[in-house]
Amino acid sequence: MAEESSASCSSNKMKTVFLAGGVGHHANGLTKTAGSTTFSNSKPGAAKKLVIKNFKEKPKLPENYTHETWQKLKEAVEAIQNSISIKYNLEELYQAVENLCSHKISAKLYKQLQVVCEDHIKAQIDQFREYLFLTLFLKKIDKCWQDHCRQMIMIRSIFLFLDRTYVLQNSMLPSVWDMGLELFRFYIISDMKVQSKTIDGILLLIERERSGETVDRSLLRSLLSMLSDLQVWLSPFTQGMGKPTQWISCPIRPVNQPLAPTPVVPDYLHHVNKRLEEEADRVITYLDQSTQKPLIATVEKQLLGEHLTATLQKGLNHLLDENRIQDLCLLYQLFSRVRGGVLVLLQHWIEYIKAFGSTMVINPEKDKTMVQELLDFKDKVDHIIHVCFMKNEKFVNAMKEAFETFINKRTNKPAELIAKHVDWKLRAGNKEATDEELEKMLDKIMIIFRFIYGNVVPTYSFMVMWSQHIHLWSCGPNMFIYGHVVPTGSFMVMWSQHVHLWSCGPNMFIYGHVVPTCSFMVMWSQHCQNLPGNIELTVNILTMGYWPTYVPMEVHLLPEMVRLQEIFKTFYLGKHSGRKLQWQSTLGHCVLKAEFKEGKKELQVSLFQTLVLLMFNEGEEFTLEEIKLATGIEDGELRRTLQSLACGKARVIHKVPKSKDVEDGDKFSCNDDFKHKLFRIKINQIQMKETVEEQASTTERVYQDRQYQIDAAIVRIMKMRKTLSHNLLVSEVYNQLKFPVKPADLKKRIESLIDRDYMERDKENPNQYNYVA
Repeated sequence: MAEESSASCSSNKMKTVFLAGGVGHHANGLTKTAGSTTFSNSKPGAAKKLVIKNFKEKPKLPENYTHETWQKLKEAVEAIQNSISIKYNLEELYQAVENLCSHKISAKLYKQLQVVCEDHIKAQIDQFREYLFLTLFLKKIDKCWQDHCRQMIMIRSIFLFLDRTYVLQNSMLPSVWDMGLELFRFYIISDMKVQSKTIDGILLLIERERSGETVDRSLLRSLLSMLSDLQVWLSPFTQGMGKPTQWISCPIRPVNQPLAPTPVVPDYLHHVNKRLEEEADRVITYLDQSTQKPLIATVEKQLLGEHLTATLQKGLNHLLDENRIQDLCLLYQLFSRVRGGVLVLLQHWIEYIKAFGSTMVINPEKDKTMVQELLDFKDKVDHIIHVCFMKNEKFVNAMKEAFETFINKRTNKPAELIAKHVDWKLRAGNKEATDEELEKMLDKIMIIFRFIYGNVVPTYSFMVMWSQHIHLWSCGPNMFIYGHVVPTGSFMVMWSQHVHLWSCGPNMFIYGHVVPTCSFMVMWSQHCQNLPGNIELTVNILTMGYWPTYVPMEVHLLPEMVRLQEIFKTFYLGKHSGRKLQWQSTLGHCVLKAEFKEGKKELQVSLFQTLVLLMFNEGEEFTLEEIKLATGIEDGELRRTLQSLACGKARVIHKVPKSKDVEDGDKFSCNDDFKHKLFRIKINQIQMKETVEEQASTTERVYQDRQYQIDAAIVRIMKMRKTLSHNLLVSEVYNQLKFPVKPADLKKRIESLIDRDYMERDKENPNQYNYVA
């Protein structure tokens, strides 16, 4: 930008234009003038001539100017340090500093200022070496620091030109502010007595606050800010904060003392969480933000990291047994904050599941409730993983591993008990659960079943138990299980997805074909309308080979029943040629209409129970031998039938003498005084207990089935490899089989295949086998 003015010249009256070449400053009679540019034009229309004049020489400073100016500046600095008024105007002082710097006296001026500040700070140290109470000492050091900061701000404002020119050009020199910090740190805070007392005092105030006392937080904030500005925060102070006796105070127990008894562990967890929240609040309130991570890590290490195992040993089982969800959530959150905490918790989690599950499986006294307890326990641990352990995949896999470990400590028994449990649940039917609840129960049971090692033994045992306890038959679109209606879609589809796909074997009967179809049943119903008599017959035909094999049992049916059987046989063979019907009396069931003194009832009973009850239409009292002769029912089956009618909950007949078992010579009569709140009453047949011989037979059948699978695996491998060493063959067989095999059993199967010419030993190497095509 240019400033234009006119001036007259006595010689030629020429006009002179001054362009911006500098700025003149005036102070104390001194003038600094920049060079000028002049345009001259002697004649009108002639070309203008540009004349550039040299700068005038910089005027010299008057004698004693530097000394007098420094004395003035020193007097102002000392006034600031002593908190008295300054005689001179701040702008005048600022201009004086600029004049000195402009004449290259900056270095001397900086050293003189440093000496003045150093002398003042040196004089301050003596007041802190005297014996003072801790609180008074901290307030005194804080006041000294606050005064120092205020003084250096004013001093820097006066020497700002020096700071922005000379100091800025010399990177090795600290700024005026930093110079003040260095001097305060070197002469005051670095003094061992002052530093030790300051840090100890701060730590003591923090410890008092942690103990519940009220302290001056503004004082703490100021002192800690001082340490941070002086850069001593991360050295001696942090070391002091890291000492267990100074860093944290626990009202429940000292840091080095063992954990309290089990009931206190949840309280201790809440105490640790409260401590962490308090420390986070202190960081926000008066600590430096940069210290949050190391200081919180120190708290976590002191209260958690050094006591992980002890906390879990004395408290985890208690929390899990009582299902204390909130405390378990807090436990997981706290352990997640400590390095290695989750892994330690995971290991104790596995041990707890194994120990708790083993008490259910190994103890024979709990066989009656084992399956339900396993289901409840599985629901419990699933809920804990989902809610408390944040669905951590490691805890899910650990739970599965633990279940597989303890449930296989008792061979075959869990599978048998699962079958019995399913049988009992299906018998109860809609009395205890809806169809939807039944489906969920079956899903859970199959998950438990899946944990059993080796698919062959448990599956075969499960299948045998199932065939002994569960009878399935169908009527139209629904499947009847002991008279309970289960939609086919909700049962068959589900079990076909779970059971068969888990290698339950090709003979698993849950896929049984049901014949005839609904259209055939409609035709039979229409045909029965024209038949004489008051007995209604419903027949369900099961395709042989898809259902379990039932032992035929010939019994003495009523003439009306025999006649209806023949009519159905003729009707069925008339619709389907080349087929053979075999009646399974053990699967039959009937609905009888009975009259008692209380009124009429409908009894839903088995075919065997029906034959026994119908005898009382012909007489009032019969012995065991008479009933056996009249019905033709096998002795064991008859005793269980009479037991269900005379010793169960619905006692429609009397037994003399009264007892739980049916013995030879017992007499039976109709109970005319029978009462029941329901109109239709279902009387379940007593299930035959599995004998030791039957269990041994099942085990033998399982063993034989395994031999076939081992043989098939060996032949399959040898056919593909042609030649293989013994160790490689054994290794590949183990990989293919889904159940454990003893080396001795595997060696026997290899010898058997060699004897049957499926394979042979190599003539040159006896440890190598060749496949025989």
